[in-house]
Amino acid sequence: MLDESLLDAPEALARADRRGLLRGAAEAGARVRTAVRHATEAGLTDLKPDGRPRAVLIAGPGTAAVCVADFLDALAGTGCPVVRLTPTGVAPAGGALRWALPGWAGPVDLLLIATPDGAEPGLSLLAEQAYRRGCTVVAVAPARTPIAESVEGSHGLTVPMATSPYGAYEGPHDEATRGSASYEARRVEDEAAPGAPGTLWALLVPLLVLLDRTGLVAAPVDALQKVADRLDGVAERCGPAIATYSNPAKTLAAELADALPLIWTEGQAAGATGRRFAATLAELAGHAALAAELPEALPAHGALLAGGLAGGGDDTDDFFRDRVDDPAALRARVVLLRDRPVDAGGLSAAPAARELANSHDVALSELEPESGDELEALAELIAVTDFAAVYLALASGDGS
Repeated sequence: MLDESLLDAPEALARADRRGLLRGAAEAGARVRTAVRHATEAGLTDLKPDGRPRAVLIAGPGTAAVCVADFLDALAGTGCPVVRLTPTGVAPAGGALRWALPGWAGPVDLLLIATPDGAEPGLSLLAEQAYRRGCTVVAVAPARTPIAESVEGSHGLTVPMATSPYGAYEGPHDEATRGSASYEARRVEDEAAPGAPGTLWALLVPLLVLLDRTGLVAAPVDALQKVADRLDGVAERCGPAIATYSNPAKTLAAELADALPLIWTEGQAAGATGRRFAATLAELAGHAALAAELPEALPAHGALLAGGLAGGGDDTDDFFRDRVDDPAALRARVVLLRDRPVDAGGLSAAPAARELANSHDVALSELEPESGDELEALAELIAVTDFAAVYLALASGDGS
């Protein structure tokens, strides 16, 4: 059950936010700036590649790495295949995961490793395998971690992951420090929510800088600075001190509280954002959601709207019965995400989506970015949906 009164009580939200989720969402712009600085210091902005890679391979654990691969694939378009290497193992823990290169991978391919931990032995083995195959390897990971040492030892390049500007742990992951109380306390805080806002940008931005140099993605440093500014602007509009009636993230969280979100997206960048939103709702708030891209979303989810998840009453219901003890019915709610404003022109399935939702008496929420380039629009959609997932988690009692 959602405690809507909590949404307009900033101090109560702060007390409920034991994982620092709101702080992570608010500091996204700072993470982008720090990541750009780390990428510059690592020499990525000075690279002069001979040409584009044949394929880009991406490996890493958890939701953040999945989203990094999805966004890079969306932004690269048809310029180059972007392939996420799916891990195998007996458990989801980092030490139990293993990655393997496809048989065709070789010297003309680029391997990107993105990890917020850096201690996974499977990633170190992957870096060694890539070195033997002749692949170029670039990793984004916490400084002085095993994967950073492994990649550098294999003549690859490591970019230190941009950590929280509020003093997150940046020291080595060795046995001498693991036993200390301060280390463990910070590690618990940092790893409590690996899919939390902020982690995505820390891993994604250096890779955007790299792929900009290869010509696969248009992400120059000045464009990334605009992304940071847009993220700061969203943080001001969606912060905990802003009332629900004028806060798009709080409004969306309240609308989704007792609903099954059907996230319909239009545009490649919006598609990746919708999938991330569904994953973040599940990981942070324990809230199920379904995501699909328009126009395929209409037939894919049409049967759900025609079934018991649609609005409207039950014709066989006893109108005069006492409903106090009735369980709350789960209803679908469509969330329409578009990566360009309505007036951007071109073909759009949005009118058909609205018509389908209205015909089944299903509520509809819409999110569209303000004007700007592709990266800025993407950043705004990610930021608003991240804040919404955080508010839903906190007001539902999942902040610990």
